[in-house]
Amino acid sequence: MITQAVIFFDGVCNLCNGAVQFVITHDKNEYFKFAALQSDFAQAMLPDLNLKVKRGDSFILVENGKVFEQSTAALRVAKKLGGLWPLLYGFIIVPPLIRNAVYRFIAHNRYKWFGKRESCWIPTPALRNRFLD
Repeated sequence: MITQAVIFFDGVCNLCNGAVQFVITHDKNEYFKFAALQSDFAQAMLPDLNLKVKRGDSFILVENGKVFEQSTAALRVAKKLGGLWPLLYGFIIVPPLIRNAVYRFIAHNRYKWFGKRESCWIPTPALRNRFLD
């Protein structure tokens, strides 16, 4: 069981890696930990979660023992960031059917628009403690 707030992301996706770096920059309280979907940690933990989508197709947040996917996960992350970013959580009132359709459209095109890495991004030694293998 995961007891901390963990963001699972596609480690070879440039958009996803940029999003993780954005969260790290704006998460002043270091609330979130991170795990690439390709990591041993994710491979061990995700099969036990009741996911609605395929593991590689979603941004997943596990927080307080609950699983959030796609746009709901992204909005819940924004809610915990510093600055004005928590205001984005107001979009939670948009029906998930609409929010997730937009999310899936971007996710489907992410490699074409933002590119893909050959291997997962390796965090600096200073950030290493925020990543779960």
